[in-house]
Amino acid sequence: MLQEIIEKMYIDPDLLEELSDEQKAILFYKMRQEQVRRWKEEENKHEERKKPTKPSKAGIKNVSFMHGKDGKEWVWVMGDHRNDRTIQQILDDEAQRNADKQADIELEKQRMKEEKEFQRKIDEEQRRLEREKAEREAELKRKEEEAALYASLKEAREAAKRLEEEKMRSEEEVTLRVNDLRLNGVNDCQQIIQKKFALERRKSMERVETNKKRRSSELYMKWKHMRDSIDKQALETSKEVEPIWKEQEKRAKDAEVQMRQLARDAREEVRNSFRHVARNLTAVSAFASGKDKPPLPPKEDNGNSEKIKAHKRKSRPPRPQNKDAIIAWFHDEERERSAGLDPQTNKPAEWFHGIIPRMDAETMLINEPTGSYLVRVSERVWGYTISYRASDRCKHFLVDTTENGYQFFGTNQIKHATLADLILYHVNNHITVAGKEMLIKPIGQIKSPPDYYDLFKNRRSESTSL
Repeated sequence: MLQEIIEKMYIDPDLLEELSDEQKAILFYKMRQEQVRRWKEEENKHEERKKPTKPSKAGIKNVSFMHGKDGKEWVWVMGDHRNDRTIQQILDDEAQRNADKQADIELEKQRMKEEKEFQRKIDEEQRRLEREKAEREAELKRKEEEAALYASLKEAREAAKRLEEEKMRSEEEVTLRVNDLRLNGVNDCQQIIQKKFALERRKSMERVETNKKRRSSELYMKWKHMRDSIDKQALETSKEVEPIWKEQEKRAKDAEVQMRQLARDAREEVRNSFRHVARNLTAVSAFASGKDKPPLPPKEDNGNSEKIKAHKRKSRPPRPQNKDAIIAWFHDEERERSAGLDPQTNKPAEWFHGIIPRMDAETMLINEPTGSYLVRVSERVWGYTISYRASDRCKHFLVDTTENGYQFFGTNQIKHATLADLILYHVNNHITVAGKEMLIKPIGQIKSPPDYYDLFKNRRSESTSL
């Protein structure tokens, strides 16, 4: 049974409010035992980590640092030595190297482009020489054909002889040129052709070299200007960001202080709740054994203590047994105290509901705005439950009626003369410090007859139609 309650509490923490005092005491005891067990486990793990480790095996990689004369790790801080250059000098050298490198790349691209242009011109010159050679051979062949057709035998012989001699001389010239080209090779031929463009190439290379120095200087100045601009922008940005950062840091510190205060308040509230549960458990044990109820320490009130009248109560079990027992309790003790009535109209208040389950209350509140609430007669204790619509879920606060007044369970709670006074007080005051819950919108009845019909049906003074 207890384990099932603990598992349900992880899903819905508000179930703690509906437990009896005895169950709460046992639950807190079990929780304390679990805390001690976990603490011992962590202590044992911590002791295990303190034990000396085994030496590392051979072959395993590790990191070793150089040591200085003092036996500690050697550390070099840039700029401390007299021969160290400043960061500005290092950046300038790096910018100069980058500029030279970029200029070399651009020079190489330009050189390759001009080499392609020179090679194209050389190829064109070679093709021109081949065309001239072919044209001369065709012209000699044409003259031979004409001599064979139109000249006489003698003339043909003389013409043939002249043509033969001319052909031999032409062939000898061509042969000499061809042999000269063949003997000197293709490279010599290219060198002959390239002589024509040598002057132009030299001028081009000089122009490229000059452009390299100029381009390197331009790139260096451009990068230096860019770096100065980035440094200036970073400085301006840091000046703008620094006040914002300081403001955020201040807010974070204020929030941290506030969170610590909330944590201290919550711890104090939990400790007070533990003490109250322990006193209630002692009181329940004494009451169950037939002894008189032990006296409780005085509690704070809101100035209405003189309104609280002594009320003689019947002996009842620690918690209600069934719905009929709750109705009987309300008729015997709460009706004469005007519980659930509006003091202005003496009619059931808009926020008051009868004995309705927790799930029905949450169904009525689920679509309502934050701050909506209703008060229902509790099925778990001799008292009431305030069901409250928070921003993320529904909360339920138990109201204690066992001490001739109305107050929330826990220590140092303000006691009110009537249930209506308690509701009115928390319309303007928070229920808890951490949650800051305030009762804003009451939720009334949604069906007929109302759910409090069984509580008021025998009331003779009831003036409303139930």
